Amino acid sequence: MTRMALETYNVRTWGCQMNEADSRRLASELERLGLRYTDEADRADVIVLNTCVVRQSAEDRVYGRLGQLKVLKEQYPHKVIGLMGCLVGVRDPLPLRRRFPFVDVFMPPGDPAPMVAFLHERGLESETLARLSGERALRDALQDGDLILPLHERGKLVSAYVPVVYGCSHACTFCVIPFRRGVERSRRVGEIVAEVRALARQGVKEVTLLGQIVDRYGLDIPDGPDLALLLRVVHEVEGIERIRFLTSHPNWMTDRLLDAVAELPKVCEHIEVPVQAGDDEVLRRMKRGYTQADYRRLIERIRARIPNVAIHTDVIVGFPGESEEQFEETYRLLADLRLDKAHLAMYSPRPNTVSARKMKDDVPPEEKKRRLQALDRLQEQIAAEINSRFLGRTVEVLVEDQHRGKWRGRTRQNKLVFFEDSGDWRGKLVDVEITWTGPWSMQGRLPGREAPAPQRDELPTVVIP
Repeated sequence: MTRMALETYNVRTWGCQMNEADSRRLASELERLGLRYTDEADRADVIVLNTCVVRQSAEDRVYGRLGQLKVLKEQYPHKVIGLMGCLVGVRDPLPLRRRFPFVDVFMPPGDPAPMVAFLHERGLESETLARLSGERALRDALQDGDLILPLHERGKLVSAYVPVVYGCSHACTFCVIPFRRGVERSRRVGEIVAEVRALARQGVKEVTLLGQIVDRYGLDIPDGPDLALLLRVVHEVEGIERIRFLTSHPNWMTDRLLDAVAELPKVCEHIEVPVQAGDDEVLRRMKRGYTQADYRRLIERIRARIPNVAIHTDVIVGFPGESEEQFEETYRLLADLRLDKAHLAMYSPRPNTVSARKMKDDVPPEEKKRRLQALDRLQEQIAAEINSRFLGRTVEVLVEDQHRGKWRGRTRQNKLVFFEDSGDWRGKLVDVEITWTGPWSMQGRLPGREAPAPQRDELPTVVIP
């Protein structure tokens, strides 16, 4: 069979950290087939969109890009177009195939096998083409000593995401993830550790263990391990300096897990535990399974067990039926708890979810926006006050990369720090004296060095999905 004139690829990713991990895995598979990465997406021979449908805005951006790719495919029929992720889901994407007939390959979340098989059928040859099964491909690659990061990231990527449990079986009434990523499925400990070791060999210093509800790791396996045990095993991997995990759920954050965070030096004092709303009735209709009082007690437990912990949360405003009084409960909860960061979103109905099928989206868009802005102003003030306590202190920073001429890294509490220096600090742990603080980032200097004046217009607002 004649080898196809395919040489380059580009993968564009929307959405969560799980999608980022899935994209890296796909990129590695494409490179094992002989393709090389290009950041010029329209010039790539193989173009993949890894999609998110958690909110309508993310889905709309994908549709806009697909419209552009339709024109590109008409001009260059040899290009291979792939669609991956939650827009495709785990079921047969027949409606998408009919709507976008120019797309060559549809891939479920985290599964590069359909693309590898398609390229094989079209004549792209490789000695590794027999490895088409998703998890088997990864295990074989690790056993063979192959590297699992794409070439353009090897030796440069400092922090990497490692999925440990796929899917979700909790089914909050607003969440589309169970319909798109399937039921909860935990990976084997050995498989996870092998991946972490491979990442460490490639220069990765920090790993974040991922799950839709990461605290439920192992609960789908009879007598299986739990997340606390997994943290202890990953902690022993040589070369890894820091470990994080997300996203947690109030119902499954056990004292055993909190004790592991407190006891293990590599596990960072950083907890992501969404509350979503501060009113008990709204929480009931969301099917979250806890009350406002439960959440308050959890925050007390976390702070009591983990000194200097930073706690992040998620909040949805404008859920169906949310009254002004109920919103005020959420406002008071954030004002009282004073968490380090709140990821805020306006409710948007998602197909197949209970809230979309059985509840009226009755909070006007302008009111949703007003509520979001009110919480944003509150959280900005809280974050600024929390970060101001670091002024003049020296903190440990893991340096990730350079941004606008400054080194950029994060503290153990996941706070963003910038500093200037002529040395090469990528991937290194460095002590930084904080000379300026803001709500979203801080600036500093290496001890004994003069600090440049902060340029506030260069300080980005960091939004982590």
